[in-house]
Amino acid sequence: MEEIKASPDYNWFRSTVPLKRIIVDDDDSKVWSLYDAGPKSIRCPIILLPPVSGTAEVFFQQVLALTGWGYRVISLQYPVYWDLLEFCDGFRKLLDHLQLDKVHLFGASLGGFLAQKFAECTYKSPRVHSLILCNSFSDTSIFNQTWAANSFWLMPAFMLKKIVLGNFAKGPVDPKMADAIDFMVDRLESLNQSDLASRLTLNCQNSYVEPHKIKEVVVTIIDVFDQSALSLEAKEEMYKLYPNARRAHLKTGGNFPYLCRSAEVNLYIQIHLRQFHGTRYAAINPSMVSAEELEVQKSHLAEDEDDSQ
Repeated sequence: MEEIKASPDYNWFRSTVPLKRIIVDDDDSKVWSLYDAGPKSIRCPIILLPPVSGTAEVFFQQVLALTGWGYRVISLQYPVYWDLLEFCDGFRKLLDHLQLDKVHLFGASLGGFLAQKFAECTYKSPRVHSLILCNSFSDTSIFNQTWAANSFWLMPAFMLKKIVLGNFAKGPVDPKMADAIDFMVDRLESLNQSDLASRLTLNCQNSYVEPHKIKEVVVTIIDVFDQSALSLEAKEEMYKLYPNARRAHLKTGGNFPYLCRSAEVNLYIQIHLRQFHGTRYAAINPSMVSAEELEVQKSHLAEDEDDSQ
């Protein structure tokens, strides 16, 4: 039942990467929780933003793999913010606190939407150098829940959890996907009523991304071909919004490919970040570049062989 929680990788992550708690708002109940791993000399790291049901732990496989190749990776979870401007202001203050001028953002589902909104919000003084959007969306109206956005704060936690679980895959899935769903259910259980209500409010209050404000940002879109909470229309909308984006498709992976297809997702993140090697926006320790390049080439060759069989 708890394959991922009992795995050596997860336990190694929990025992070696410390969880930090940071307050940047006047309201000291707003606490950012984050794992900051890899060389602190890197000033443009990749920051991972979780979905509604996620905590900072859900990206542990990305943190372990990417820091092993010399990248600085920050995986975080948000405090309770009830509107997008408040979130953007808090995230900007967090980057200031961490003394990070520009960053790369990887966002899953709601995390991807918040990453786009933050890039849009800061476009006059850009803080986002690139975006990786995994199973994400650009317009909250796709969920047909904008009418409910103002009432989530009133709902008890069990009802909010039921709403979130309604988007999880149903029917038969492969063992790795089943383990990923079990792990995300466990993470969901760890969130309290205000965590969930505020995230669902951000996820569903009427808002959309204005692409002309972030057209300078380099984008990779990662999505899956099998069942996920995103409709085909939502995916098509993302392609239209970012016509120059690189597209990384996974045959399977469901809602949580970063857990159940982590090797593929990690490879796509590396390929995205490689284009910044040798610039001031590199997220990797320069001395590690050549070893990392070789590994990416080997993974590429292995994938090509798999596809040809």
